[in-house]
Amino acid sequence: MVAVIVGVLALQGAFREHQLMLAGLGVSSAQIRKPADLQNIGALIIPGGESTTISKLLADYELFDRIVSLVEGGLPVLGTCAGTILLAKEIEDSTLPGLGLMDLRVRRNAFGRQVDSFEEDLPVPVLGDEPFRAVFIRAPQITGAGPDVEVLASYNGRIVMARQNKMLAVTFHPELTADQRLHKYFLNLLEVS
Repeated sequence: MVAVIVGVLALQGAFREHQLMLAGLGVSSAQIRKPADLQNIGALIIPGGESTTISKLLADYELFDRIVSLVEGGLPVLGTCAGTILLAKEIEDSTLPGLGLMDLRVRRNAFGRQVDSFEEDLPVPVLGDEPFRAVFIRAPQITGAGPDVEVLASYNGRIVMARQNKMLAVTFHPELTADQRLHKYFLNLLEVS
């Protein structure tokens, strides 16, 4: 695996689970709560959680501009669930301030409320032949993707995983499974020129 420190945004949400997944892969991680924490990281994960809360805290802790600058400069980033919402250039029916980094349009809670959460064996060709057990919790849907975006997985015709350069957006929670393949795929983006 790549010898790098992966920053995990630790303002709210499932950041510990991402850190446990990275540790299982032998990769060091650091919790990101303020701009100074972004020094010396080689990649960033924006976890699932509550997108409104995370957006507010990004503003409160003055992280928006620094993250945008780093990712535009080539820092690989993985957004899961709420992280995907924040990465998108357009959030439907919302004034939520996001990072606006990926050429995506998203709809929040597209699969229903908390009680509508579900798991699905999802074909994800870039992860191999075996389906990935996807955990959808108040999941968003990617409703549109620009020409530079590669759609990597869909569920019932809805885009649930996409990549643009070194940015990876996933509407489900890979950190809530024991399957390390998605995190390995993300870490391989660190080596893409």
